[in-house]
Amino acid sequence: MATFSLGKHAHVDLCDLLKLEGWVESGAVAKNLIADGLVTVDGQTETRKRCKIVAGQTVEFDGQRVTVVA
Repeated sequence: MATFSLGKHAHVDLCDLLKLEGWVESGAVAKNLIADGLVTVDGQTETRKRCKIVAGQTVEFDGQRVTVVA
C-alpha cells in the first residue's frame, strides 16, 4: 500500500492530498470530486474539501489508496 508522509506538518487538507498524490490535475478538480462523494477517508465517504487528514488515516479514490504517515 502507498504511503504519504506529512513530514513536519500535523495534517494535510484532503483536496491537497489528492493533488499531491497526482490523482487529479488541480485543486479545483479535487474539490469537485470530494463534493460529489467520490473520495473516502477510513472507509467513509468524505465531502468536506478541506478535511484535515492526519497520520494513520487512509484515503481512497478511483481504485487508489494511500495511508498517511507522520
